[in-house]
Amino acid sequence: MSTVTPARTGAHPAAASRTRLDWRLRFGALSLIWGFSFLLIKVGTEGYAPFQVTLGRLVFGAAVLFAAMAVKRERLPRGARTWLHLTVAAFLLNALPFSLFAYAELTIPSTLAGICNATSPLWGMALSLVALSEDRPTRLRVAGLGLGFLGVLTVLGAWQGFHGLDARGTAMALLASLSYPVGWIYVRRTLAGAGRSHLSTTGAQLLLAAVQLAVVTPLFTSFPSRFPLVPLLAVATLGALGTGLAVLLQYGLVAEVGPTTAQMVTYFIPVIAAAAGVALLGESLTWTTPVGAVIVLAGAALTQAR
Repeated sequence: MSTVTPARTGAHPAAASRTRLDWRLRFGALSLIWGFSFLLIKVGTEGYAPFQVTLGRLVFGAAVLFAAMAVKRERLPRGARTWLHLTVAAFLLNALPFSLFAYAELTIPSTLAGICNATSPLWGMALSLVALSEDRPTRLRVAGLGLGFLGVLTVLGAWQGFHGLDARGTAMALLASLSYPVGWIYVRRTLAGAGRSHLSTTGAQLLLAAVQLAVVTPLFTSFPSRFPLVPLLAVATLGALGTGLAVLLQYGLVAEVGPTTAQMVTYFIPVIAAAAGVALLGESLTWTTPVGAVIVLAGAALTQAR
């Protein structure tokens, strides 16, 4: 459930060796945090409108990053052009997908939302064939793309006519997962390799996304007449941990073990999301959901093969 611009920092072998236990613990923590994010979204929407959940998530997440920036004495990036590109990135990587997932979970289980999120590498592979000429496809990666979308059809039970699924909510979740690679490609073309601090640019990105939601939310929702505690705590946790702390953990992993290992967290998210949804929310699973999810993850893994 990536919320930030992709980093490409390499790790020094000696550093990775010294911190092996530490990075594994953080890898597990990041998997749990992002896996439980879909449950937190579901709980948040039980008390607040989807746009309000997303706005709260962004505000709490930005607050964590700004606190980290203050500790490290980092400043926000400069330059009108940079801020323009970050505004687009904030929409594609934060405001749009976060809102779509929140609206989707009004009508679909958090389990299905988590599995839809796992299709991001598949969308990224398909888009890179068109938008990134330097990403040459291999037979293995193309096979992974086909396998992954076969898994999506299995999850949705296509041969049964998608019986029992809310088409609108499912489409929103899939569109949210598509928004991430669109944002990554945009960032790669406009902001990558500029030597800016990842922490400061992501802090600015979350700030801009929060501003976008602050403008949109009053137009589509009314101010809450009451503030249910459990959904409020879910939104605060979603923002502070699932967005803010998760970003810091992700950067630490990329720096220590490299982006390839760090992005493997993607394959644990739907497993944890499904377990959390079934165990804590009482959501039901048909056989097509876990089987399709395994196929999706296998296909996504092949699309990342080099």
